[in-house]
Amino acid sequence: MVLIGINYVSSKAFKRFDLTEDKRYTLSEAAINTIKDVESPMVIDVFLKGDNFPSEIRRLQNETRQLLEEFSAKNSHIVFSFINPLEDESTRDRNMQQLMERGLTPMQLSVQETGKSSQDVIFPWALASYNDQTVIIPLVKSKIGASQQELVINSVQHLEYAFADGFNKLTKPKSRKIAILRGNKELEDKYIANFAKKLGEYYYLAPFTLDSVATNPQKTLKDLEVFDLIIAAKPTEAFTEEEKLVLDQYTMNGGKSLWLIDAVAMEKDSLYNDSGSNFAVTRDLNLTDFFFKYGIRINPVLVSTLYSAPITLAMGDGSESQFQHLRWPYSPLASSKNNHPIVNNLNLVRFDFANQIDTLKNSIKKTILLQTEPLTKLEGTPRQISLEVVTQEPDPALFNKGNQTLAVLLEGEFSSVYQNRIKPFKLSGEKDKSTPTKMIVIADGDVIKNDVSRNGPQELGFDKWTGQTYGNKEFLLNAVNYLLDDDGLINIRSKEITVAFLNQEKITDEKTTWQLINIAFPLVLLSLFGFAFNYFRKKKYSA
Repeated sequence: MVLIGINYVSSKAFKRFDLTEDKRYTLSEAAINTIKDVESPMVIDVFLKGDNFPSEIRRLQNETRQLLEEFSAKNSHIVFSFINPLEDESTRDRNMQQLMERGLTPMQLSVQETGKSSQDVIFPWALASYNDQTVIIPLVKSKIGASQQELVINSVQHLEYAFADGFNKLTKPKSRKIAILRGNKELEDKYIANFAKKLGEYYYLAPFTLDSVATNPQKTLKDLEVFDLIIAAKPTEAFTEEEKLVLDQYTMNGGKSLWLIDAVAMEKDSLYNDSGSNFAVTRDLNLTDFFFKYGIRINPVLVSTLYSAPITLAMGDGSESQFQHLRWPYSPLASSKNNHPIVNNLNLVRFDFANQIDTLKNSIKKTILLQTEPLTKLEGTPRQISLEVVTQEPDPALFNKGNQTLAVLLEGEFSSVYQNRIKPFKLSGEKDKSTPTKMIVIADGDVIKNDVSRNGPQELGFDKWTGQTYGNKEFLLNAVNYLLDDDGLINIRSKEITVAFLNQEKITDEKTTWQLINIAFPLVLLSLFGFAFNYFRKKKYSA
């Protein structure tokens, strides 16, 4: 009767237990919220199926399956299947073409078998469809210089965020509004097109000019306050005091902002001339007191570092010239020393002619998001920048300024720039102290700038010469998500998961030893047991 009772209760009750130390199979509340209102089938096709995957990719395959099982357990309308688009040789090429046309790029794999190395192709993507909408979900999170194992570890840690983000696009209507500032000679639309397209998947975007401040500042501020966030993408013309007051009061009323500022006027394209050089000079945007009051200072110096992205130049004469990737100290590769959700598990971010940020003491909480590696020096302006630097051997002793801050998050109650100062005009409802708000300042406008080819805007962060993809777009998207408190999804990125792998080199070296231990040794033990059993049996009954 007891067994019958236990079976009856277990058939009615359902409970899953996550016994892992890092709780990898326990979905966060933010992830669960993305599917709680799903009331019809959400179909997920995962293109990560195959029998000959290396162990790392099989691990990613299993982790993906287990994660989707957790989502499905929370909502039975979540339906998933694993598909191998390359299984049928007759349709292989057509399937590959169709997937690539949808933006699902293949990935080359290195497969190690019995000491031999070979190459294979996979499509580490998923498609999620719901109510006649489909989103692409990446399963692999690349990182420059990462091994195949490190790549999978990064990807497993990113899986929950990737699926929750995709489900969020399908189930949550857009509501937040972002203003792209115009009127101070910011980057043209074509240079921010790729990031703007990505942002458009989550938020409403609109250009906003401050030109009307001169005639009707009150209305300009009112119109600006409709937006939840403003983005200033590399302004090159100084802001007037009137414009600054409107921007300041926008912050005082709780508005969020993302600033990408160049304190030095210098462009890589300006070096491609007969002399191969140009002068870098200070760019005065009339924002020094603006940021100083908020607790930071962008210094008009160039950050030069030995840990940087290369520049690609044609070296040689005439038809003998060849493109070469050369050391270029003015393109710092920045990373983070903390695990803040914006930068946790983030690829390297590429800067161009970046400036250095000082943080100042005040009541605002400051978090350094990105900084250079220690082998760095600061170069004052004005100064001549020449392409000849690629031919000179750098002296490491000169790169002694340590880590330099390139991006900072400011959070708290800001004091007005115009507190106890004469204001350029009067605004109704002026505030000297803000409600709690956030701001991110990046000391380089080129972080958001995508290349433009004859085919149009290119992927932000992608270097067509080296084939590397830097973390610029992910960093900026995380920054915007965080500034807008986007449903807590950004916090999923902080989840740490430990993924252990077998040592493949050790397996190859000790393969024979372990085969003997697992196959021959049990047979030897069995033979000894049989011999001993028969010996003592004969001895016992022969007496």
